[in-house]
Amino acid sequence: MAHAENEITIDRPITEVYAFLADGLNNPAWRHGVQSIALRSGVPGETGAVYGQTLSGPRGRSIQGDYRITEADPGRTLAFQVIAGPARPEGRYVLSEAEGRTTVRFVLDLKPSGLMRVLDGLITKTMQAEVAQLQELKSVIEEN
Repeated sequence: MAHAENEITIDRPITEVYAFLADGLNNPAWRHGVQSIALRSGVPGETGAVYGQTLSGPRGRSIQGDYRITEADPGRTLAFQVIAGPARPEGRYVLSEAEGRTTVRFVLDLKPSGLMRVLDGLITKTMQAEVAQLQELKSVIEEN
């Protein structure tokens, strides 16, 4: 199984951080690989909402990375499942607050099947780069 996770503390209240993460339209502000994103169905940030996104893929090619929110517990947890694209990981943001600061843990998991198993190391590396972007999330939120 490919797995990656990262954690960061953001100097903002948990409600502000959760609201920013829950609105997928904010992804391009902190995730470098997002070329475009749109809400396809549902209510932004709520369970069942589907976002269509185009991502920068290998060798500069664009790939789809649409996802569905599978759990939305405001101020605590936001989980999603990628539903389009070559790799379809599950992801989860877990938030906690202490003294007005918010700690965000970002976890990605993927169980490769078929030929994807051969690429497990590459997939893990890509997922590690994705969760490392929490530093950019911190910068964007703290600057506002």
